[in-house]
Amino acid sequence: MFLGIDCGTQGTKALVLDSERGKVLGRGAAEHSMISGADGRREQEPAQWVDALVHACHAALADAGIDGQAIRGVGVSGQQHGLVLLDAQGQVLRPAKLWCDTETTAENERLLGELGGSRGSLERLGLAIAPGYTVSKLLWTRERFPELFERIHSVLLPHDYLNFWLTGQRCSEYGDASGTGYFDVRQRQWDLALLDRIDPSGRLRTALPTLVQADQPIGTLRPQAAAQLGINPQALVASGGGDNMMAAIGTGNIQPGLFTMSLGSSGTVYGYTDTPVVCEEPAVATFCSSSGGWLPLICTMNLTNVTSAVRSLFELDLAAFNRCVAESPIGAEGVLMLPFLNGERVPALPHASGTLLGLTTTNLTQANLCRAAVEGTTFGLRYGLDLLRGAGMHSAAIRLVGGGAKSPVWRQLVADVMATPVVCTTEAEAAALGAAIQAAWCAPGEQSLQALCARCVQLDPSTRCEPDPTSVEAYHAVYGRYREQILAL
Repeated sequence: MFLGIDCGTQGTKALVLDSERGKVLGRGAAEHSMISGADGRREQEPAQWVDALVHACHAALADAGIDGQAIRGVGVSGQQHGLVLLDAQGQVLRPAKLWCDTETTAENERLLGELGGSRGSLERLGLAIAPGYTVSKLLWTRERFPELFERIHSVLLPHDYLNFWLTGQRCSEYGDASGTGYFDVRQRQWDLALLDRIDPSGRLRTALPTLVQADQPIGTLRPQAAAQLGINPQALVASGGGDNMMAAIGTGNIQPGLFTMSLGSSGTVYGYTDTPVVCEEPAVATFCSSSGGWLPLICTMNLTNVTSAVRSLFELDLAAFNRCVAESPIGAEGVLMLPFLNGERVPALPHASGTLLGLTTTNLTQANLCRAAVEGTTFGLRYGLDLLRGAGMHSAAIRLVGGGAKSPVWRQLVADVMATPVVCTTEAEAAALGAAIQAAWCAPGEQSLQALCARCVQLDPSTRCEPDPTSVEAYHAVYGRYREQILAL
């Protein structure tokens, strides 16, 4: 029995996995709140993550109907890029700035300039640092809170912090570390000289966690943590990783030939490679995977946040919204949405806002606006998928996860827009499942990661969608119009 935990932006999910039978026995969840500001501030209190983790784990164990003493290991997935600062006593110094925080955009631009722009960053790190990455948060903290900065003893990512709470160990795994902006993804090591630019005293060097391999446990539970969770104190805590890395494992995306696509608050597309595929297009982030390779990835900032906003505007529940999308034809009768409510990372338009194009007295309907929202957000993912394919990655199938993947209409739309078959896994919480599988991989005597994924990752044939040739052709023209608008911007 293994516990998989996923600490996301909106909440924490937990599940109990029987790795021998490949079955999820129980699930639990708890919500988080966010601290937001008009200046782009997006922060959370790490104490909330701990409380949510405890609540979600208790709920998962109760749902599974098992004694917590049966748990052999724990794996943690966490939202990437967040910054957690601890003092010498291990206490959190301030709220954690999150991946979706854009308050440090100016600091990111300055650091990018020092690196020689996107090309210089790609040459040095293997990726171009972007607003939201951890590195600009450190410079922002030094300049806004100098006295607090002097008290920094540990610099951790969200999943690193939860592992610290569980074990008392300060460790980081290559996959999550590669999203910091001060990590060389080719050489798999910290770029200490870059941190010295932010603080020449060397403080940040000594505050970094120890890097560990993906299949390496970092220790056993602290007695206090085991008692709070009600699980076996000898349970091993795996290295864990970022949510995208864990979702790759949770969808069986651990060898070349697949793409995983997440239809969540943000949208992501990624695939596994055996070697670092560094693309000249800075929107492609060549992260390390948490399975021993690399995970080139694109991330869009707008997805279900846009469809939720449209649903709220028309006071539609999910079923009614999906009916509206189905009622509108491909191309929404000429209505095109550029859905950049949060600015956008892919395409690289951080200061863009949302736009509706092509409105007339006859096509301004609720159904067309609903479909335009789904098509516009999906086109952003197609734009990113084209970048990955252009970098030499190829795939015969897409595995869909996230809230949007529950919609049959959206699944078919994705298959048609991408001209690729899509299917969902039976377990919707791919990151939590991946964390549990990784925990099993880290346990002594367990099988290879390939064998564990083959047994524990199952596909739902009822969700399979094949691209319809007529629809693929129709979307070719509609997506072409989207690209024309992007190029104009």
